[in-house]
Amino acid sequence: MARTILLIGTLDTKGMEFAYVRDLIVERGHRALVMDAGSAGEPPFTPDISAAEVAEAGGSTLEALRAQGDRGAAVEIMARGAAALARQLYAEKRFAGVLSLGGSGGTAIATAAMRELPTGLPKLMVSTVAAGDTRPYVGVKDITMMFSVVDIAGLNRLSRRILANAAGAICGMVEQEQPKVQDRPLIAATMFGVTTPCVTRVREHLEQAGYEVLVFHATGSGGQAMEALIEDGFIAGVADVTTTELCDELVGGVLSAGPRRLEAAGSAGVPQVVSCGALDMVNFWAYDSVPAQFRERKLYRHNANVTLMRTTPQECAELGRMIAEKLNAAAAPTVLLLPLRGVSAIDREGQPFYDQQADAALFEALRANVRPPVRLVELDLHINDAAFADAVAEYLLALVESSLRRPTGTEKAV
Repeated sequence: MARTILLIGTLDTKGMEFAYVRDLIVERGHRALVMDAGSAGEPPFTPDISAAEVAEAGGSTLEALRAQGDRGAAVEIMARGAAALARQLYAEKRFAGVLSLGGSGGTAIATAAMRELPTGLPKLMVSTVAAGDTRPYVGVKDITMMFSVVDIAGLNRLSRRILANAAGAICGMVEQEQPKVQDRPLIAATMFGVTTPCVTRVREHLEQAGYEVLVFHATGSGGQAMEALIEDGFIAGVADVTTTELCDELVGGVLSAGPRRLEAAGSAGVPQVVSCGALDMVNFWAYDSVPAQFRERKLYRHNANVTLMRTTPQECAELGRMIAEKLNAAAAPTVLLLPLRGVSAIDREGQPFYDQQADAALFEALRANVRPPVRLVELDLHINDAAFADAVAEYLLALVESSLRRPTGTEKAV
């Protein structure tokens, strides 16, 4: 079945390369919809969507961008326009996948559009910067980054092979049919290595009850990805066991998920069970990367590439206030479970981050600040105890099943 693939690129500088992949896509039996996001010059062929249209969608005009001569500002405008048009075209069901080729500017433009598209839609970016830090380009979306090896600057023996691979890859993606599986409500859960026993048992419990569980590693991007899916309406309930990303946001670690972490479920009306997993730690990379002001703190070398820092009682008290404030604003049923015997595998008696004073400060701040209708439940258990995991699952099942229940003519709404 023929599919349409959206090509987004700066045709003024990469027109020859885009014509090449366009022709390969057409030879494969598909259609190409070409959007020109170049602002400096004229394209070598007529695109389906002109650079003038992109500039207008971004809030300017092509003439103004050229007169201004500010490349950075032009990239920003064209990125905004490409994103707006991609959203519109997708809403109109005009394409089944998107491909782009570019350097840093073209990558910034095209991935801005890709990040506006839903998870699951094929997205492929062939880029000169794909071998570096791609987080600013990928964000929390399933964008496939392919290193171009050579610059996107003409066709040669190597670039032809790489671009042909890219054309074949995007065609294969759009040709792949969605495997047929039984639709089950989706539950999101957050996990770290130090909360794995808890979350594994929660997942197994929920799967036995007929739910499908998506587990997100609480590494900043993991929390952001989970909350993006919640906002997109995919998730029926959240087992937010591992809220550690808030530590990095507060103290300045490397795995922050941003200031809005722990807000998506409440804003979207999605039931959630929340706990304090790994709130005993702030994350840094290798030991030598720990900032000088923290070198006298309690540090733990998790492995050669990750160093953990114990949160202080003062930081734990502030974390408790932060969490309470976020949960109090939730427009959804919320249960907060406190594991009074420790919040991670290394926060129990005999382990390096065991600190009763810090944990007490966390729990006391939560007790003092959480307000109804949030339900606060304290359990004299460690977070990785089987009984604690079972409590997380059982509370969440009760919330989700109540929210999914639909009243009939003889029932009262819950």
